[in-house]
Amino acid sequence: MKVIKFEDLIAWQKAQDLAVEIYNAFELTRDFAFRSQIRSAAIFVSNNIAEGFDSRSKREFMRFLGIARNSSNEVKSMCYWAQRLKHIEVSKKNDLLFLCEEVTRIIVGLTKSIQDKIEVK
Repeated sequence: MKVIKFEDLIAWQKAQDLAVEIYNAFELTRDFAFRSQIRSAAIFVSNNIAEGFDSRSKREFMRFLGIARNSSNEVKSMCYWAQRLKHIEVSKKNDLLFLCEEVTRIIVGLTKSIQDKIEVK
């Protein structure tokens, strides 16, 4: 399947799923600063994939994918904090970590695919 728009990217779709899960997991969290930070980081994953998709160059798209990967890692780190602060249970933390790792793997694969196309001349 040819990718025509960012919505076609599995990385973007999975990142959207991650953001929805994060929103739902922390909906009732009264630590508003924490809730805002983890939600923002989750949103940045899919937004950077979308923003980078229409970049002027493949290298610029890869830069945005790197930012998306960093945001996914931020969400992952915050999930550890969330469990330690008792905002979520261990099982929920593990589910969210799995989603973060899945999104990160897909972003890394997409980045490698783009990089391989750049190096081939």
